[in-house]
Amino acid sequence: MLPFHLAANYLLYRLRAFKLHGVHSPFVFDLYNQVILHDGDYYAYPIVEELRQELLQDHRKLLVTDFGAGPKAGLKKERKVSYIARTSAKPAKYAQLIFRLVSHFQPETVFDLGTSLGITTSYLAKANSKATVYTFEGCPSIATEAKANFRKLGIANVRQVIGNLDETLTEQLQKVGQLDFVFFDGNHRYEPTMRYFEACLSKHHEYSVFVLDDLYWSAEMKRAWQDIKKHPKVMQTVDLFYVGLVFFRKSQPKENFTLLY
Repeated sequence: MLPFHLAANYLLYRLRAFKLHGVHSPFVFDLYNQVILHDGDYYAYPIVEELRQELLQDHRKLLVTDFGAGPKAGLKKERKVSYIARTSAKPAKYAQLIFRLVSHFQPETVFDLGTSLGITTSYLAKANSKATVYTFEGCPSIATEAKANFRKLGIANVRQVIGNLDETLTEQLQKVGQLDFVFFDGNHRYEPTMRYFEACLSKHHEYSVFVLDDLYWSAEMKRAWQDIKKHPKVMQTVDLFYVGLVFFRKSQPKENFTLLY
């Protein structure tokens, strides 16, 4: 069952959301029909989901560093791998959507802001083996587990960036020419979300795709999503409730879509 604030926001989302017949943008119509609503199987789905099931049964304990704000920041605590897999990994429905987006747009340089155990990162990497996926994780012990998972799946196009995202993102941005695809899942507060978004904008181009996670997780994330939609460089957005898609296509009018998913 959804928490009350999420349930209330979800009800409002359902009231606003269009189905396919309500989409009048050719670009978004095709994206919705061919990618978002695609319900076929891809070779990567069972491979990554088998890994997910293994992690959900893994009761080993990791010493996890808290990189959040407030008095708990920097503290270490023990957490089971199974707990991390259950609470931090994107559900298959949305991780596979991200796979389809990468498969469709074929980005060359991908930033994944929030590795965790590497489930979503694996989907990103499997969707385009020619892409370089830079995945950012603050906690060294979790990053070590993710590295083992990439090896288990035979993934060779992931580059791990370990450390506090406030520092590592700026450093890595200086090393790439442009960003084709970014998945924002590194923080769920307003200020850092907007800061990371603005930082990545410095390397975006007209055909970049930005995906934001957990749009309605909190009042701060909801506020961040509203401000991102109004950003002068943002041309099109698609609200799918749990994730939001951001596009910068100047050939299309500035529009915000709320689509049923």
